[in-house]
Amino acid sequence: MLFPFHGNDTKGLLNFFISCIERQSLELMIKIIGAGFGRTGTLSLKVALERLGYTKCYHMQDLPANPEHITYWETAARGEPVNWPSLFHGYQAILDFPGCYFYRQLLDQYPHAKVILTTRDPEEWYASALKTIYKPKPSLALILTIVRKILFSRRVRRLPRVMLAMDRIVFKGLFDGRFTDKQHALEVYKRHYEEVIKTVPPPQLLVYSVKEGWGPLCTFLEVSVPDKPFPHANTGGDFSKMELEFIRSL
Repeated sequence: MLFPFHGNDTKGLLNFFISCIERQSLELMIKIIGAGFGRTGTLSLKVALERLGYTKCYHMQDLPANPEHITYWETAARGEPVNWPSLFHGYQAILDFPGCYFYRQLLDQYPHAKVILTTRDPEEWYASALKTIYKPKPSLALILTIVRKILFSRRVRRLPRVMLAMDRIVFKGLFDGRFTDKQHALEVYKRHYEEVIKTVPPPQLLVYSVKEGWGPLCTFLEVSVPDKPFPHANTGGDFSKMELEFIRSL
């Protein structure tokens, strides 16, 4: 039977459409919150989750392509209420900065979401983050590309606001403006990870290294293991090339 109602069953018709809308809303709701910092394998995890059928995974890379989103994150940084469903419309997961910084607020909004805490050796993480996402001076090739694109791309013209906002939220906010103080940055890293483990109910949390591959991830999400190798994206050597190609695409 195609429809669960008969003839002039207006109530049945209404309930049917309501159930369809509710089902669609649930399918588009955030199901996974990534609480791990950037440079802990979050892009590899994004690719892996999308291969597992999670429609779209929000990542720091989404911000330059959607500079209007920065307003939401600035609101969150001020401690004000955020319309998360509006920001994440069409997404089923949120990973990397700045989302990991607001994992508590996201868990309040999506209490049934599963939380994945991507991990990496702290020393390795710091060295990688320092030369990639923190990198104080962009390459000459990147500067020239931005200059060439700025007159013709509204997104590129809005990049400075995105970059400044991310600096305020992550490096001046989360890391207190002391990211180059290695000991302080490592303390922030370790404290965040300890807090996540204490905050998230154990059945809802996976502490995970992408080096572990599909096994623990698929078991946690209760899905079958794909017959393709686990993806490994955005290594330190790839970062500058990816950054340049991304700006060229805007």
